[in-house]
Amino acid sequence: MLPLSLDPSRLRIALIGNGASALRRLAWLEQSGATALAIYAAAPSPALAAFAGERLIRHWPDMAALRGRQLIFIADPPAAERRALAQAARRAGAILHVEDEPELCDVHAPAVLHRGELTFAISTNGAAPGLAAEMKQFLAGIFGPEWSGRLDEIKTLRRGWRRAGATHRTIRRRTAARIAQKGWFRAISLEAADNERSGRAEFDHGDGGGQTCP
Repeated sequence: MLPLSLDPSRLRIALIGNGASALRRLAWLEQSGATALAIYAAAPSPALAAFAGERLIRHWPDMAALRGRQLIFIADPPAAERRALAQAARRAGAILHVEDEPELCDVHAPAVLHRGELTFAISTNGAAPGLAAEMKQFLAGIFGPEWSGRLDEIKTLRRGWRRAGATHRTIRRRTAARIAQKGWFRAISLEAADNERSGRAEFDHGDGGGQTCP
């Protein structure tokens, strides 16, 4: 897989689906900044219709409708229609994501954690989305909202260093020095060590008296 960060505000995107999966994908796309977004639903749920508003097109698209769309998400149409829509999207030349159908996908949608402009994306290449979601929650407990401000601080410093003519290597070194000075990663390491010690203690004193299984 090739991990990339795309700017959805620059892409022509289509979302196809009727229900809860389509609604979640729509919220995800909006949070990511998608603007040129067409939403197709043959039988939209009331919640999806309310969220989509005037962007909603109340039928499935044909290939002509999808032509010119650069990225297409197919959420929750019935299985037979889902595969037909995937074929049309691919013939239209779009990059394709089909919910819960990794063999039909050109891309896989990661679990995403935002801290301002700092973005964590966790992908299992479609193999275990639930694991990606759990890892997102784990990281959310480690990298709290304060990391948004920390990124802004480094961003401002980097801008000044570049204006002063610093090289990429110098900026990298100064960034590492600033992080060390602030102790941002040290606090994470200490918390991880505490968690590891707690986990070992629970295991050592758990059921079974420490006996190993045959």
